Amino acid sequence: MLAKLVDQPFNTPGWVYEEKYDGIRILAYKEGSAVKLITRNGIDRTHSFPGIAETIAKLQPATALLDGEVVAFDAGRISRFQLLQMGKGTPEFAVFDCLFLSGEDLRRKPLTERRSAMERAIAGGDRKIIFPSLRLPANGIEAFKFAKKRGLEGLVAKDAGSPYVEERSSYWLKVKIHQEDEFVIGGYTKPEGAREYFGALLVGAYENGNLRFTGKVGTGFGRGTLAQLYRKFQPLTRKDPAFINLPREAGVTWMAPKLVGQFAYQEWTADRKLRQPVFLGLRDDKPAREVKFPRAMKRT
Repeated sequence: MLAKLVDQPFNTPGWVYEEKYDGIRILAYKEGSAVKLITRNGIDRTHSFPGIAETIAKLQPATALLDGEVVAFDAGRISRFQLLQMGKGTPEFAVFDCLFLSGEDLRRKPLTERRSAMERAIAGGDRKIIFPSLRLPANGIEAFKFAKKRGLEGLVAKDAGSPYVEERSSYWLKVKIHQEDEFVIGGYTKPEGAREYFGALLVGAYENGNLRFTGKVGTGFGRGTLAQLYRKFQPLTRKDPAFINLPREAGVTWMAPKLVGQFAYQEWTADRKLRQPVFLGLRDDKPAREVKFPRAMKRT
């Protein structure tokens, strides 16, 4: 189940508000002592997070399917996607939903019941590894103020009476505080000066089935990152651009639109380009075709 983006915070009776985490979305399957951690696009990440898998294996229920986010926290207990990418910090599992428990399908049950089931399922688990997602103040406006003061990425608002729907749904709405999004990497420019491997990434997002160029990203790379990315790029190079609108750049190496990166940025320009974007890391948990042009819906 995915959340739709809205343009401003709101307060609605019967809704709850939770911390929005900056990590990797994971479905955790438990059958006896066997555990699998699966990303949105079906990649098995069990071996990437052995501590989480071992903790889930020790939970009391014989069977469970938990929905949550694998995160790494900084010193201020703020989740940072970059920390996961760099292998820094201990990966933890913030759990916010429970789809199955002890053989019962909970997806048609209201969120309030699923939340209670989730808390029962992880009771007794190591709280340094697995924990329930943080609930924010009950008033949505106050929840947003709290999240902003704490420096969180944003919040997720959820209809407490809603079922679990396997799609992007208006039952779950997200409000951003910091501007971060995924974009598809469609090419790179030549390096200049002392930089090696490449100069900047050319990125975009899908709109009406077409990949639209959204900006050039030249910061956020250490020398090691430049080398690692360059090696990943080589099998994807091709003659023709994937973008429907071509950037005015010389010396571009085009790539098949397969890789997805996470980027922070200040804002959008009037011509729908990213202002001051920074590369945060690659994502293997989201298919490139699912990276849509970010557009917040108005909450009425």
